[in-house]
Amino acid sequence: MGSSTLISILITFLVVVLILWLTQRLPVDGRVRQIIQIVVIVVGIIALLRYLAVF
Repeated sequence: MGSSTLISILITFLVVVLILWLTQRLPVDGRVRQIIQIVVIVVGIIALLRYLAVF
């Protein structure tokens, strides 16, 4: 159980980092890019907390 949780957390972290990197490459306004990054970070934190059994 512990190793599968660790792998899930690692995959979630890598996906969040990849999406944040991709949003930097989008040709959009800086304000929209900030909003997208905030949404991605919040969703990533919620997913990580779910894996840690907080929710």
